[in-house]
Amino acid sequence: MPLPLEDLELIRRLKYRYCRCIDTASFDELRGLFVEDASVCYVGGTYRFEAQGRDSILDALGYAFHAEAIALHHVNHPEINFVSDTEATGVWYLKDWFLDLRNKIITDGSALYRDTYVKRDGEWLIKRATYERIYEIVTPFEQAPNITAHWLARSGKRLG
Repeated sequence: MPLPLEDLELIRRLKYRYCRCIDTASFDELRGLFVEDASVCYVGGTYRFEAQGRDSILDALGYAFHAEAIALHHVNHPEINFVSDTEATGVWYLKDWFLDLRNKIITDGSALYRDTYVKRDGEWLIKRATYERIYEIVTPFEQAPNITAHWLARSGKRLG
């Protein structure tokens, strides 16, 4: 089966930007990665988060990736399938780590993303993003680690 290699690379870059934008609270850039009627569903060991519409998704992500958090999202092993010239699906292996200074917990885990992408005006965008955990370890801490760099502290939302 011939693969449209340029489109394949553009979808990879889209997903990589998505991870970078979340980890750095670059929500203006993240807005441009979703279609307006996008949806997400993230299922973890203790949560199920769903949102409909780009604005709702971005608002919720702003509260999750705030100034008192540190985040790392690493995706790899993309399995991209083209449904048509303007629609594709993708499965990605996620490895993530999250430090929440407010709640004093560290979450370490992995998941499988299952996404749907659409091509509009020559640009690939996220239509639906989902993941379900393969594993999730939540560890409480009493004293914060010695943090010497903290991007979200300067770019993330300040919570009351």
